[in-house]
Amino acid sequence: MSRPLLRIVRGEPTAEEVAAVTAVVAALSVSRPPAPSRQRPLWTDRTGLLHAPAMPGKDRWRASGLPG
Repeated sequence: MSRPLLRIVRGEPTAEEVAAVTAVVAALSVSRPPAPSRQRPLWTDRTGLLHAPAMPGKDRWRASGLPG
């Protein structure tokens, strides 16, 4: 025997409330295809401008300006 998908443990929901919760749970359980990736032209890619966070240590200030 299979277990029920939902179980009401408190309160007295109406049939409409149970139907609404069931619809939401069913909609969330449907697997969706991944969203298409938005390819950006290389000239707009600014990730090269980001640096690694500064780490504490001897002479780490010298490396803080160098790309990772």
